[in-house]
Amino acid sequence: MKPLLEKARRNRFLKPMEPVFDALEAAVFGSDATTAGGPHCVDGLDIKRYMTVVIAGLTPAVLAAVWAFGVRSLAMIVVSYLFGGLVEVGFAMARKKHIHEGFLVTGLIFPLTLPPTVPLWVVAVGVVVGTLFGKEMFGGTGRNIFNPALVGRLFVTIAFPSIMSTAWQIPGSDAITTATPLGMYKTSQAVTALTDLLVGRATGSMGEVFRVGLIAGGLFVIWTRVSEWRIPLSYLGSVAILSAAGHRFAPARVAPPLFQLFAGGLMLGAFFMATDPVTSPFTKAGKWVFGTMCGLLTVLIRGFSGYVEGVMFSIVIMNGLAPLIDHIVLKATFRPRPRAKAGAPAPAPAHCGSCACGRDGGRGGER
Repeated sequence: MKPLLEKARRNRFLKPMEPVFDALEAAVFGSDATTAGGPHCVDGLDIKRYMTVVIAGLTPAVLAAVWAFGVRSLAMIVVSYLFGGLVEVGFAMARKKHIHEGFLVTGLIFPLTLPPTVPLWVVAVGVVVGTLFGKEMFGGTGRNIFNPALVGRLFVTIAFPSIMSTAWQIPGSDAITTATPLGMYKTSQAVTALTDLLVGRATGSMGEVFRVGLIAGGLFVIWTRVSEWRIPLSYLGSVAILSAAGHRFAPARVAPPLFQLFAGGLMLGAFFMATDPVTSPFTKAGKWVFGTMCGLLTVLIRGFSGYVEGVMFSIVIMNGLAPLIDHIVLKATFRPRPRAKAGAPAPAPAHCGSCACGRDGGRGGER
């Protein structure tokens, strides 16, 4: 196969397809690229490993979706990969750049955020919009400000509200209902059983119903150090604390803590979307602030807005604020040294007291 790829690469008529040939060669044979010289940082974490581990972490949710909603869930994933991949390949060819593996996760997460009954054309439109306006318009993988999967989900939620909110398939059956657990609480304060939420017997988006699998997959991604633990911990912790306080004073609007944690797409968002290293803060303090604010916005949107779910909106809003959070943290942590006034003597250098220069270093100044 490799000789065929080399022959196709040398064909001048197929020159625009070079990014496709590079991606095929890297996927089948691996990369033979080496650096010219040091220094080197020895670390096995690259884009391929990152995407592979995240996909492995999402595998339980995918298998549960196939069990709960049938082969159609696989069709939604295939459509997402197909149409989103075409956008990726088109921009790579136009820019004459390599095709990055970043879309492997985006193309999987996006259909997992959708109701299992949405038409396949909605999946195609959403993933194209998310990939185009959520990533490629900013320059591609690693340059996007917002999570591309959530950009696509936000678009189809606003553009097709009836399709996205009125038909929810009950897992394991062909029955359709108009309510999700969060929707039932908003209208009648009904709380779905915790066991139904955990094992996938409650309605919801395709990838959120099997929350035991999401928790296990999220912990696996954290254990491999591909994901950052501070954001999920602060996100889930703030939701628990704020919903406990809110339910005490406004029980008709704010659901109890355990229900808040396991209903809706919170587990999927906290473990696999809020932790996106490109669209979240890179400072440790910034991660705590980012996760806490995501939790605050989620509780507020769920309880006091016209929308049932707040995870999507909270993460997208905080994606836009992530650079500002890092800027404030860095400015507070690394303050510039004060400039000396004109004519003032330069400050004496700090002294540890361990040498014999004659200055007092805390030992009496004796030589």
